[in-house]
Amino acid sequence: MAHQSDLIARDIDAYLDVHQHKSLLRFITCGSVDDGKSTLIGRLLYDSKMIFEDQMAALEADSRRVGTQGGDIDFALLVDGLAAEREQGITIDVAYRFFSTETRKFIVADTPGHEQYTRNMVTGASTADAAVILIDARRGVLTQTKRHSYLVSLLGIRHIVLAVNKMDLVGWSQARFDEILAEYRDFAARLGVSDFHAIPMSALRGDNITEPTARAPWYDGPPLMALLEGLEVGDELSADPFRLPVQWVNRPNLDFRGFSGQIAAGTVRPGDPVRVLPSGKTSRVARIVTADGDLSYAVAGQSITLTLADEIDISRGDVLAAADAPPEAADQFEATLVWMDDEAMLPGRPYLLKLGARLVG
Repeated sequence: MAHQSDLIARDIDAYLDVHQHKSLLRFITCGSVDDGKSTLIGRLLYDSKMIFEDQMAALEADSRRVGTQGGDIDFALLVDGLAAEREQGITIDVAYRFFSTETRKFIVADTPGHEQYTRNMVTGASTADAAVILIDARRGVLTQTKRHSYLVSLLGIRHIVLAVNKMDLVGWSQARFDEILAEYRDFAARLGVSDFHAIPMSALRGDNITEPTARAPWYDGPPLMALLEGLEVGDELSADPFRLPVQWVNRPNLDFRGFSGQIAAGTVRPGDPVRVLPSGKTSRVARIVTADGDLSYAVAGQSITLTLADEIDISRGDVLAAADAPPEAADQFEATLVWMDDEAMLPGRPYLLKLGARLVG
């Protein structure tokens, strides 16, 4: 009996270890109203077996009561949790959901499609590695599709998936899919976006979501889930020059002074020369300290504390950077702003700027 318990414990430990070391992909779904964003996420949760029995029972009851599928399961109700969202049949706030597969963990943000809530879409996209832009096959590329695509490119999201949804409502027409793809490719080229994946699908019916569909024999690409599992993320930032915005000067006692923050780009090792901005002073990394002990190196995305070989005046908001490739420091710059307030921005009025951990007026 004890031997069996030991085997079970080892199996659990092995499972947890594998799960802990899975890569993480953050992605958003965006597009116009009624393109099927919430339905797609609900289908992903359902197909990845991330719904418990009581949740499934509640979903079936809600689908009969307030669903839009004539009594069939309305997967959008798994995500649209606000009463106002269910009453209006639209997404208002950003809803975050977690699920995992055998190979990867996911955090997906369901963002609003309505123009009035575009600011919420930007919030959801700000931390995303990839964007799934949905298009209703019946309506094609709309103004909000273009607006969201522009914001995705502006935020620097490198991985874009064009999900042409509701293909079942146009008879899985290859001509219609090619027409939409050509129109979007022309628009994307003007944004400087040349590399994206396009998938014909039906989120409601589950076609080309986790498994290929036989209804589109003319499409030879992967289903959405396989595509998301295969996207390579993280390596791009690790290859850039080192950047660490200082969030906190760590002084637990008189013998320790470290600088804590999350690495925004690049890698760092003890002994690496670093430059402090905006002062321009230089030093070398002495230690890379974490709660689990010192590290021999750290990469983009990790939260760490660095100690330096020299005593330098460093404050919250300063940036530690590679000494031989520092970012440019300037008191003037040109930028494209996403203005989120209902009142228009007034030229000449003073505004606060938050850059990393620094707030300036």
